[in-house]
Amino acid sequence: MEAVRRAVLPPSTASATLRGRPPGWGMRRAAGLGLALALAAGLALAAGLALLPGAAGAAVPHLAPRVYAGGGVLGFGDAAAVNAPQGAPLSSVMVALAPNPAADADHQGYWLAGADGGVFAEGNAGFYGSTGALHLTGPVVGMAATPDGRGYWLAALDGGIFAFGDAGFHGSMGGTPLNQPIVGMAATPDGGGYWLVASDGGIFAFGDAAFHGSTGGLVLNEPVTGMAATDGGGGYALVASDGGVFTFGDAPFEGSLAGGLGGDAANVPPVAGIAFTPDGRGYWLLEPDGWSYGFTNPPSPDPSPTGSAVVAIAAAQVNADPTPGDFCNPYGPCEEWCALFATWVWQQAGVPIPSYAFTGDIDQWAQANTGVLPAAGPIVPGDAVLYGTGPWSTATSLHVGLVVQTWPDGAVVTVEGDAGPAPVGSLAVIVNGPYLPADSETYNGMPVYAVAEP
Repeated sequence: MEAVRRAVLPPSTASATLRGRPPGWGMRRAAGLGLALALAAGLALAAGLALLPGAAGAAVPHLAPRVYAGGGVLGFGDAAAVNAPQGAPLSSVMVALAPNPAADADHQGYWLAGADGGVFAEGNAGFYGSTGALHLTGPVVGMAATPDGRGYWLAALDGGIFAFGDAGFHGSMGGTPLNQPIVGMAATPDGGGYWLVASDGGIFAFGDAAFHGSTGGLVLNEPVTGMAATDGGGGYALVASDGGVFTFGDAPFEGSLAGGLGGDAANVPPVAGIAFTPDGRGYWLLEPDGWSYGFTNPPSPDPSPTGSAVVAIAAAQVNADPTPGDFCNPYGPCEEWCALFATWVWQQAGVPIPSYAFTGDIDQWAQANTGVLPAAGPIVPGDAVLYGTGPWSTATSLHVGLVVQTWPDGAVVTVEGDAGPAPVGSLAVIVNGPYLPADSETYNGMPVYAVAEP
């Protein structure tokens, strides 16, 4: 099972945030968790695609998670605590989780991958190499393992493929212009090929992976965030950020989560990946905000003291909002607080900006004092990414995030206050990305209109 990208505002709150949410209010991209929830609830994928190792349909929908020490991996059902605590802050955000297909129920294991291609082998999963020591052009976004568990592939945002162990290289989209970035991958049952999927649902098949169709020519309500193949490799399913499921080949459609889930939205974690246990009676969810990050790989192109201080201060704040009350927060009064958070961080880093509650005021202050760049940048760590269409009003200037990592291809990672998933009014400080600012309207639900310099 391949890793699903960023996660999510629960469907029960998505309509209030992505469509007509309070202007200037923070959010995280609504993505990724739809596939995990569909499987967990015994809907489309768990019921019909035989994606669970072992017996198909052995999903466990209502089990309490076990939160493991040392990282953001949550186990459900018989998922064992196999990950070792991580010591020093990681150099890039965790983006992918892949199970060891050769594991048994008593000796479980999986791999974790960071955006820089660093690989962490947990439990009985073996380490076969990584790109963690390299300076990649673009971030890694997905991972899949070979059938015998003796190798794995990493997939990058630009469609580049890195093969390790007994994983064969069967081709890639690296160097080929894409309409939309790659968001995930899945491997064929014999390891002789793999598929890549882009956020528009475009499918790229390599090796013995057969093309069974795509949504690349359709207009989607929400972007595709991940894919999974059937046991025999004769089909695959795509999942969109609203939980919509699209099936191709011999993958049957059994329903989807598009249109709402209900339940306790406060208990929905920010999920970037899912991996099932060998017997299919449990699964792990990857919560990227569960680690500490130094954001050191790739190295900053502008290691200025101010930028470095902004990164360190913002990263240290990633956590659930500890202040009770509707929109109450540690950075200002009880109101929408993404701008309050951003200006507070800049102030702590020595930037003489007032405390602003409106994101457009950050743009105006930077216009008069430090500088404002177009969305194309060049963006460096410490900058503030301003979302919306312009600084004129709360209807046009919607949200702000602080850049903590940049990539040569222009991708960024941000830390954002008043963001989710969580109930409206009880949001958090989260890590968002990696994503290309040019694709922000697809990835975040709103474009980037400017970049303010500190």
